[in-house]
Amino acid sequence: MKKLTPEQCIILTGFTGILHGEFEGFHEDLQKRLGREVQTSELGYPEFIEECRALYEDDFNNLMPE
Repeated sequence: MKKLTPEQCIILTGFTGILHGEFEGFHEDLQKRLGREVQTSELGYPEFIEECRALYEDDFNNLMPE
């Protein structure tokens, strides 16, 4: 079994809302994707989590090779 890469952990976290790997890496990537600072308290809002999920959906769907 292979370990997940940091990038895979970030994608899984963004899509599922469940932390995989280091929070700092996910937080930095999320801020880049949104183009703004993200307060950790925002992660407690279901609407915001859905917005995040949409940002990571394509990357999540491309994690598995065809």
